[in-house]
Amino acid sequence: MTNQESNQSNQAMLAQIDEDKHWWFAGRTWSLLNMIDRVVEPDGQKRVLDIGCGAGNMFHHLSRYGSVVGVDNNPKPLVVARERGYDVREGTAEDLPFEDGSFELVSLLDTVEHCDDDLAVLRECYRVCAPGGHLVITVPAFMWLWSNNDVLNAHKLRYTTQELEEKLAGIGFQVERMSYNNFLVFPLAAGLILLRRGTEQEPELASPHFDDESYQVEMEPAPPLLNTILSGVTWTESQILRWVNLPVGTSIICIAQKPEAQG
Repeated sequence: MTNQESNQSNQAMLAQIDEDKHWWFAGRTWSLLNMIDRVVEPDGQKRVLDIGCGAGNMFHHLSRYGSVVGVDNNPKPLVVARERGYDVREGTAEDLPFEDGSFELVSLLDTVEHCDDDLAVLRECYRVCAPGGHLVITVPAFMWLWSNNDVLNAHKLRYTTQELEEKLAGIGFQVERMSYNNFLVFPLAAGLILLRRGTEQEPELASPHFDDESYQVEMEPAPPLLNTILSGVTWTESQILRWVNLPVGTSIICIAQKPEAQG
């Protein structure tokens, strides 16, 4: 099967998942794709690796760039990914089960902050990325925004753009785009985090780190009207992010390139 045929097959398997309807996931996806499309041609011809793929929640979006392979160290969501018909492997981000230079696009979406050695993960991303290929990363921003959500997700760190850029540059990546995300909801989100801190107001959400029955962390639900409003806000921001980097937000989106091989 060619990359294009595999891409079309994946799209036919699954057009939308429940997460796509949640304002946070939808907003991240819109912003992410708008930023990637400015740098990486969505031609369906590339080899794509999704590190920390979980149940494959981003496969149907990443397939616009090519044939997607996923890897995750947790076998529970991989069961769901395989039921969806996706090509996924069990393995760690610090020791990826792939040859050097295997992928033109590597995604590391809200994954590296879970790892004890983030530099080891970024080195592996560099190794499996083809010369001239791209790495796209999303991470939570600002340690002072640490909340119960970080605990539920077993995060180790939250980042600033400067910290992330320095780590990528030290490994050899060249940053092409770097922006904070969720800028427009930042005052509301930051205020809610600070208000809840040290209180009993945190929502009870399922997490595989604390609940054997869960395969992924449950997103905090929003009432339908609020979800619609926030979806509109994040969609608006995603259009801004096509062209402009934002100065603050609750998360970071970064696109970096591995330099072409020197002849």
